[in-house]
Amino acid sequence: MPAGPTADNLIAIARDQGVVGAGGAGFPAYGKLRAKADIVIANGAECEPLLHKDKRLMEIYPDEVIAGLMLLQEATGADTAIIGIKAKNEAAIAAIQPQAESAGVSLELLDDIYPSGDEVDLVYGATGRQIPTGGIPLEVGVVVNNVETLLNLQRANRGEAVTHTLISVTGAVKSPKTFWAPVGTSYRDAIEYCGGATLDEIAVVDGGPMMGKVQFNLDEPITKTCGGLVILPRDHYLVGRKTQPESQYKRVGKSACDQCSLCTELCPRYLLGYPVQPHLVMRALEFSGPQSLDLGRWGQVCSECNICSLYACPENLNPRDMCRSAKVELDRNGSAWSRDELAALTNDAHPMREYRGVPTEQLKQRLGLTEWDFPAPFTDEAPEIQQVAIPLQQHIGEATQPTVQLGAAVSMGDVIGAMEGDELGAGVHASIDGIVVDINSRIVIKGQV
Repeated sequence: MPAGPTADNLIAIARDQGVVGAGGAGFPAYGKLRAKADIVIANGAECEPLLHKDKRLMEIYPDEVIAGLMLLQEATGADTAIIGIKAKNEAAIAAIQPQAESAGVSLELLDDIYPSGDEVDLVYGATGRQIPTGGIPLEVGVVVNNVETLLNLQRANRGEAVTHTLISVTGAVKSPKTFWAPVGTSYRDAIEYCGGATLDEIAVVDGGPMMGKVQFNLDEPITKTCGGLVILPRDHYLVGRKTQPESQYKRVGKSACDQCSLCTELCPRYLLGYPVQPHLVMRALEFSGPQSLDLGRWGQVCSECNICSLYACPENLNPRDMCRSAKVELDRNGSAWSRDELAALTNDAHPMREYRGVPTEQLKQRLGLTEWDFPAPFTDEAPEIQQVAIPLQQHIGEATQPTVQLGAAVSMGDVIGAMEGDELGAGVHASIDGIVVDINSRIVIKGQV
């Protein structure tokens, strides 16, 4: 195999071409290329129900995923490369396994449970290494990237900027699809590309039913980190649960929580030995001042996977949202546990962990999603998008600064936003040909008719 680019060159390429984590919060990919590790993992587990883009990507572009993983392995100096993939995704396994074997990459076959794609859980399952509480995989010699991030890295290395993101659109649409959407495409246009909604009153869940956000504004744009859109009836049970105001979930939780502790017993972080106990955070509702803060610390390293609220709790309470509120309060008061204190509270994985995984099919039934679960087959037909609104910040770190002016003509792939100096971030590029018609926190490009 010919030698790839130097690590320094690849870092500059990834930053300039706008490669960010496609499976999470959008951490700029070049940050991980700076690391030295002994294991690299391609995360293709896609733990969220009803999303399909990662398995479709591995079915259709296995060579590019492997090539991107090889770039990551070479840059980090890792001896071992692994792909995490659910055993049920047989077509994806059949497509990528020959490529993986020829490159010396092993497959970690995962059970169909939620949240098997969580990187902390994936690192433990694939390597047996427990990431320090509050830490990152690199602290145990591991770097993890989503499979689409690796594909984007490979394409960036051959001069292609990140202008599109692979998404699944499913649920209440006439023709569910998985397709490459230009970054900045509105929810409305993505839904129309899938034949339109089958209902008059809809809500959009961006990012998956468990951890995704509910949106009602169909003019919101798709970003580089979007994994898919689930279109649901506006009055669906899940929509109501995910939009419950803080005052309501605190009031109901204070009156109804009976401290059964099922939220803790099924918490994936707790089962891995981390100091997360949502039932104690719920108990904080009964106190104020120092006692409330003390109990709130048990939500400090909650991953917000939502199993506690949407699956475990028999009273339909919201321990996840209480953990999120507790984090805000701890930060405001400077009362969070230190890394040393967290380490002292961390244990080995729970002996019952392997028996307490949440089956995805059962989770879909519990959430009332079975009737909205469609295959969303891949199509390579490009949607004709007439206008995009591209956010200048789609990643962890600082926002990019505009590099174009109003009225400028741009072509797909042109730089429209760049980082200043050494600030953490990644470039932003035009995703369609057109004219810049607005610049604020988003750059709006109207296609030329």
